[in-house]
Amino acid sequence: MPRQKTLRERIEGRIRRRSGEDVFLTREFLDLGGEDQVLRALRGLVRDQRLVKLGYGVYGRAIVSRLTGEPILYSRGGFAGAARQALTKLGVVWETTEAESDYNAGRSTQVPVNPVVRIQGRFSRRLRDGQQELVLVR
Repeated sequence: MPRQKTLRERIEGRIRRRSGEDVFLTREFLDLGGEDQVLRALRGLVRDQRLVKLGYGVYGRAIVSRLTGEPILYSRGGFAGAARQALTKLGVVWETTEAESDYNAGRSTQVPVNPVVRIQGRFSRRLRDGQQELVLVR
């Protein structure tokens, strides 16, 4: 009789199967076990450099940097793309700022450097990866 998979193995399997997603919320794994157990397993994945914690209950897929050996966020859109994906999963209505819209439309040559989004409604969490933090504009 094969042994049962541990909670951590089941979480890793679910993350592996969701290849199009780079951001995961704690509540996505609560059907696998209790909240404390899930949080403990996610902390273990962060410790083993498989995930990066972006904020309260928000985790991102990670790879190990060849230069520093530290875990870095692995997302197609970088931190800004991962933060926007997290906002969408959290149910926050957001839109791009005027500066980013102008750059994308070709009306400006100034490249937006900091990840900034305009949100509607209430949202008070902080999303950050290392030194980068998502700036919220109301």
